[in-house]
Amino acid sequence: MIEFKGVTKQYKDGFKALKNINLTLEAGKIHVIIGPSGCGKSTTMKLINRLITPSEGTVYINNEDISKQNPVQLRRKIGYVIQSIGLFPHMSIADNVAVVPRLLKWEEERTQKKVDELLSVVHLDPGTYRNRKPSELSGGQQQRIGVIRALAAEPDIILMDEPFSALDPISREKLQNELISLQEEMQKTIIFVTHDMDEAIKIADNIVLMKDGEVIQSGPPESILRHPANEFIKEFIGKKRLKEHQADTLGGLDMEEIPSVREVMVENPAYAYPERGLAAALRLMEQRKVDSLIVVTQQRELLGYATVLNVLSQYRDETKTLQDVMHPFIHTVSPDSPFTAALDLMSQHNLPYVAVVDADRKFSGVVTRGSMVRLMADVFPFENEVAK
Repeated sequence: MIEFKGVTKQYKDGFKALKNINLTLEAGKIHVIIGPSGCGKSTTMKLINRLITPSEGTVYINNEDISKQNPVQLRRKIGYVIQSIGLFPHMSIADNVAVVPRLLKWEEERTQKKVDELLSVVHLDPGTYRNRKPSELSGGQQQRIGVIRALAAEPDIILMDEPFSALDPISREKLQNELISLQEEMQKTIIFVTHDMDEAIKIADNIVLMKDGEVIQSGPPESILRHPANEFIKEFIGKKRLKEHQADTLGGLDMEEIPSVREVMVENPAYAYPERGLAAALRLMEQRKVDSLIVVTQQRELLGYATVLNVLSQYRDETKTLQDVMHPFIHTVSPDSPFTAALDLMSQHNLPYVAVVDADRKFSGVVTRGSMVRLMADVFPFENEVAK
């Protein structure tokens, strides 16, 4: 458990980065600290490993005052992942991961076993990657190494300072999913700083919202979504106000405000080319955690879709590709259609999603049930729940 008691950080010029922080972070949970730039979230996190020292107050880890601990020894017991990754370019991937275990004087056999174990956990084959240099890896792969390097010495606490913010959306989503899976297995105390509310809601057990050096609200994502403490938090999580007057509505949404398909569609769903083999298609479904793939040409012309059952039915035939098992889309919508057009198709035909294509049949994205959930979450005030 990590506790902040009366913590203030004031710099020599008089600026107060933190103001009387009182906060308890439960062990074994992912705690996401979030807020606008300059709110003090990174400062708060860096107090935990004494990269920053408080002007007033005390930070405790497991009821021990960390100001009385040797800072170097403290940091070796706390994993740290940063946005810029910070891999040593001249060292192999294995040596990068092994840095802290070697500082702690682990036996080499134990160290190498841990390196291979962690590479496998993040789906990087040890035989392929352990001897490569960081420059030979993609940005997403390098960030995976940054995460497992923080795990290598088996710390109880891991600090993560906007670790995924520089990645493309697909790599970022994959790493978020891998972090959730790792946490289910390892149950570490993770302090994760971000400015992305969607990321916070997805990965957090507990969200700490900060503004101007103060904690404004702390609690589980569900609690914050349903009971935002003030207008700042309502705005920060993206809740839109409802108009008070009644009109021809979609559950209270003024018809003039109904968004277009373009505004609510998912732009980067799982898709593949028709030539992709069935084994590779299954692997892609596993990676994206989906049960079907959109099939498009390299020019993004929509061809159809293939479900996991379609793929498995022909899997034994190694000559088959997605083109052999896909089905055409019977129902599609255009990006400029009202959202209700996609909603009607999904309702009438019991569809999990509807493909979005432009006038040239080019694939733009999909409208999913998740799109509906996000739309409703943005539009309706969470506090106006039906009484239980």
